[in-house]
Amino acid sequence: MNMTGINTDAITTEGGLHLGNKDAPVKVVEFLNLRCPFSREWWENGGPVLDKYVEDNKVERIIKLYDKEKTGLSKGNVLHAHLNYDNVDQARRDMDYYTAHLDDWGDLPEEEVAAYAKEKRGAERQENSREAEAIVAEAKEANVATVPTVVIEDYIFDQHITEEELKSIIETKLNRDEEREPNTF
Repeated sequence: MNMTGINTDAITTEGGLHLGNKDAPVKVVEFLNLRCPFSREWWENGGPVLDKYVEDNKVERIIKLYDKEKTGLSKGNVLHAHLNYDNVDQARRDMDYYTAHLDDWGDLPEEEVAAYAKEKRGAERQENSREAEAIVAEAKEANVATVPTVVIEDYIFDQHITEEELKSIIETKLNRDEEREPNTF
């Protein structure tokens, strides 16, 4: 996927679903759509790598569920509206479920996706429209056109990054931050 032209200065850590410690030194911003099979690939492969760093308070994941107008992704937009941003742990479990079961709901008619969320996860439509609009506006301003788009400061990548490359980027950022801290001995 083409990542050129993305303006990282326009990508913020505001909004979205925050997984991990807000004081973690490395921030990872992930533009995803739950209907996108490439977002699923990222979630299943890159997510576990990041989660280990989240557990160690070294990374904060900022998930920005990007409502895309593309017909194939509009079903993801429906599920995004059913995630409770006020209960991040539940939202995370729901995203895990929807990602793991994409083959079950991904081909449903769009009008049946909300019923699927209600039946399988007890999910009700949330008032996420302002959040969704802010994410779309940010993505457009930053020229983020595809999902997944993952940003760690000046590093921009998609689901094709290897586990080793991802770890290397994070470790580089962590080592840089350690070098900046004054010696307290």
